[in-house]
Amino acid sequence: MIQTALVAFEVVKSGNVGVGGSTGTVLKRSLLNARDLIGRSLAEVRLTQGIQNRKPFLVTELIEELAAAATLLADANGITLTVVPPDGAVAIEADRQVLAAAVTNLLQNAFKFTRPRTAVTLRVRASADRVSIEVEDECGGLPAGNATDLFRPFEQRSTDRTGLGLGLAFSRWAAEANQGRISTRNLPGKGCVFAIDLPRCPVSALAMV
Repeated sequence: MIQTALVAFEVVKSGNVGVGGSTGTVLKRSLLNARDLIGRSLAEVRLTQGIQNRKPFLVTELIEELAAAATLLADANGITLTVVPPDGAVAIEADRQVLAAAVTNLLQNAFKFTRPRTAVTLRVRASADRVSIEVEDECGGLPAGNATDLFRPFEQRSTDRTGLGLGLAFSRWAAEANQGRISTRNLPGKGCVFAIDLPRCPVSALAMV
């Protein structure tokens, strides 16, 4: 699939065909397939190897990192991304790379299912001992059935079957491996909220890194 993508790219680069034609379609499909294969492979490696690099860090740093890439994806889909960072300095201890991948999965899922020209919100809520990273969309509400089944591998209830159905399963593993939990809340007629809830750690722990 990578070779196919490279060939398609060279054809488009030549200027003889437009990116909106069949060659562009082949290029896009090849890249999406490559993305899904890499994502599945990384998820399998992480599932078998476990968390290796848990360290304390400020949640705002993670949110800023995710928001930059997510904004590009939101713009490409004609969706408004709203980011609500935490008030003040809020720290957690986690494998930052794994947690970033988990939240990115939630964002990609939201962009995939939210209705056109609506909004997705990336929000952080913090209490004295917990931190919740939430992704809210406007998909119209969750489909009928047990919401916890959405976190099972290869579970796909929507008519849109693109992807492998591993994103939410990986996000659940990532949350639990970082001593947290993941949940979903239905907003009937509007959308839903996926949240990764983690223990809060003192900001003073950053000085020990």
